[in-house]
Amino acid sequence: MPKNQLEDVKINVKVKLASMWTAVTLCYLYGDYFELYVPGKVNGLLIGLNLLDSPLKLLLAAVFLAIPALMVCLSVILKPNINKTLNIIFSLFFTMVMLLIAFNSFKPWKEFYFLLALVESAITILIFWHSLKWPKTNEMNVAN
Repeated sequence: MPKNQLEDVKINVKVKLASMWTAVTLCYLYGDYFELYVPGKVNGLLIGLNLLDSPLKLLLAAVFLAIPALMVCLSVILKPNINKTLNIIFSLFFTMVMLLIAFNSFKPWKEFYFLLALVESAITILIFWHSLKWPKTNEMNVAN
């Protein structure tokens, strides 16, 4: 190997998936945080005029956003078959949701939401792809 060539280590698919779920979760958090800077948003929160204006809606939002956060951990600890299945299902679901949000968010002061929704969709598409292409074990390696 040439002296100036950088080392490239093969990364386990579980670590790749967990890192992508981490990235997408951070994008969700940044989007919600940045939304606080949209004119009128904080005032709407203070007077109770917002999308999450009931205990049920807050609970549903918590469940919705807990899934990607849990997938960070679950992608590392679950067995491959259930892991692959959950990653495929949730990555497709969140891709569809974020694409809907992206194309309903291109308004003044919401361009950041559009951009983040596209980034989030790209990451969840990568999660889907890496899950779908989960490497198979070599039968000789399993026996050893």
